[in-house]
Amino acid sequence: MFPFENICIAYHPKLPGAKEVGEKIYSSLSKIVKNTFLDSIFSETYDQLLCSQPIDIFIAIGGDGTVLHAGHLCAPRYIPILGIKMGHFGFLIEYGFDHWEVMFKKLQNRNFWIENRMMLHCEHVREEQVLKSWEVLNEVVVSRGVMMHPIHMTTYVDKQFLTTYVADGLIVSTPTGSTAYALAAGGPILLPELRNIILVPLAPHLSIDKSLVLAEGASVRIIVRSSYPAVVCADGLEPDSIENLDQVIVTVSQYTTQFIRFQDPGYFYRNLTPHMNQNPSTGEFQR
Repeated sequence: MFPFENICIAYHPKLPGAKEVGEKIYSSLSKIVKNTFLDSIFSETYDQLLCSQPIDIFIAIGGDGTVLHAGHLCAPRYIPILGIKMGHFGFLIEYGFDHWEVMFKKLQNRNFWIENRMMLHCEHVREEQVLKSWEVLNEVVVSRGVMMHPIHMTTYVDKQFLTTYVADGLIVSTPTGSTAYALAAGGPILLPELRNIILVPLAPHLSIDKSLVLAEGASVRIIVRSSYPAVVCADGLEPDSIENLDQVIVTVSQYTTQFIRFQDPGYFYRNLTPHMNQNPSTGEFQR
């Protein structure tokens, strides 16, 4: 008897083959699972469904971006995510569909563990009013807009003045995000189950040019001082415009993103080297 009764299967609608893989998994699970659901990861169905009934497992079919979106849906509802790789990158995903039978048997025998990954809570504040807030798995980025001018970002850590960055931007990252934008900007790679915050400046000018790893549970407040357009962007979502003296406040979220893992915790290091040696996103352009 399969030990789970409610499973959601979500695919990225623009990834070739993702929907077909979802249909194959749905065909297998719907025969033995009491309630099995299949839809696009971006469907409004899942916003309503996840609020209306308990879900045991959320299967996300795609790349890291698909799993990132699944984290936004599932973390506030404490639903563990099983990622199945279809995209270019798989920092967040262990296996592709060719391992489905192995994963299925391990799920059936409860032969897995739950990896908890810290999230951030971010608020965009103007004159003491919170304009918008996000729960973030990868990173928050405060950066200049379309004008080629650096912005000034007066930054506090745990209410203590740190520095005023003069830069194109500042990344506030989780350990999960340390292999995303922060890595591209020269930041350190952190073990994903740590609970530290990373600060990575973007093209700093006569400012601190090194990344900082903050203590567990730290808080960050950024006051933007610029007469030019600036933006705040959370996990690559649509950016919000920032005005002069707006604040971006980042703290550790009350939520964690949960991932179903089948390998031992050393999987992270084993996956890291292949990704770093050859960037799969370049595809046919590799020589």
